[in-house]
Amino acid sequence: HEELKLQLPSTNIHLILVNDGSSKGINNDLIDALKKQIPSFQYIEYAQNRGKGYALRQGVAAVQAPFCIYTDVDFPYTTGSIIKIIQTLVVNKSDIAAGVKDANYYHHVPAFRRFISKLLRKSTASILRLKVTDTQCGLKGFNEAGKKVFLETTIDRYLFDLEFVYLASGNNNINIVPVEIELKPNVLFSSMRAGILFTEARNFIKILFKKR
Repeated sequence: HEELKLQLPSTNIHLILVNDGSSKGINNDLIDALKKQIPSFQYIEYAQNRGKGYALRQGVAAVQAPFCIYTDVDFPYTTGSIIKIIQTLVVNKSDIAAGVKDANYYHHVPAFRRFISKLLRKSTASILRLKVTDTQCGLKGFNEAGKKVFLETTIDRYLFDLEFVYLASGNNNINIVPVEIELKPNVLFSSMRAGILFTEARNFIKILFKKR
């Protein structure tokens, strides 16, 4: 937050944190400290874990600003990447700025997760014919028009990003632009559990038959 304020001094930055039913490492003193240090900070929480897609819809629905950017809680992408997303929205006037992984990204990803990510990219390119094939990058931004599309998503877990890009790609009034982004040094991603594949296979089929 401080890095972005330094590099974007004329921009008002609001920070929303959504706690998706987690109690680990969370206490009221930490949240109060964030509220004191960041006047624009907003904290959203609920008791039951619902998935990243569900969590982000809660956060995005609370956004009052003309532009919204979402990312992971460990902020794995460089500040420069976030600024590129902002510039694409503000300067290029795109509706959605979708982060796409650079060539070095896959060096940081476990083998199985890398395989699934590349398989999904090939599937989206050949079957769904999306405007952006790298749908699962955890850094995206959008304006009010893009926000409306995002809030139309229904998938709660892994493939909510794919559903979002799928819906946007089917809307001729939405301008979606890929933006190459970078990971911070020494970022390591966790392995993907095989069980996720069964759940997300059903969601992939659901997207295939979803009207746009």
